[in-house]
Amino acid sequence: MKTAATSSLRSPRTAVRPVRDAERTKATILAAAVREFARHGLGGARVDRIASLAGSNKRMLYYYFSSKEKLFLAVLEKTYADIRTAEQALNLLDASPTEGVRRLIEFTWKYFIAHPEFLTLLNSENLHQARHLKRSKRIREMNSPLIETLGTLLARGRRDGSFRSGVDPLQLYISIASLSYFFLSNRHTLAQVFGPALFSTAQRDIRLEHMTALVLGYLVRPQAGATIRR
Repeated sequence: MKTAATSSLRSPRTAVRPVRDAERTKATILAAAVREFARHGLGGARVDRIASLAGSNKRMLYYYFSSKEKLFLAVLEKTYADIRTAEQALNLLDASPTEGVRRLIEFTWKYFIAHPEFLTLLNSENLHQARHLKRSKRIREMNSPLIETLGTLLARGRRDGSFRSGVDPLQLYISIASLSYFFLSNRHTLAQVFGPALFSTAQRDIRLEHMTALVLGYLVRPQAGATIRR
């Protein structure tokens, strides 16, 4: 015979499972949506394909995300959250200023290579003039900590005499990202103009070395320039 006490002990378990199932379903839909939007763009993506990839149905997709437009925004927020989370694992403030910047350059380059969907989604959102990101309540606070960390590295570098003064951390990050972004997002046209060997493993290593030397050459004071590792 079930007692009231037994029922009350079991009820929390049954309450937890729907929450876990909901989070799992949302995560599965988001992962499928990343693939679909990255491949087809916002205009070409199809909700029924996303639902099929997720092993779900359109009713559940609309239940959790309301519309295709809101799902696209959720995908954009997820891709930014993913790269920011991965950057935190670099522990940039545990390194010297020069090594911290070097880590960030290398990470950005390798992350963009490993996650071409990130670049494709950014290209798609730029075609829409950031219409979706303008509605985001999270995007700025999500990205601010990285700029603050980079600013701390720059300040430490100024104090110890290794970095020049007057460097804006936001402008520096945009430069670091753009050095990788342009090369990779334009890989098809660059390969036709300069040859496919430009994207061989050896040439990718040369590209990373060039970007690192370029950024550190700008940052490091002349008397410290001889310490730049190449």
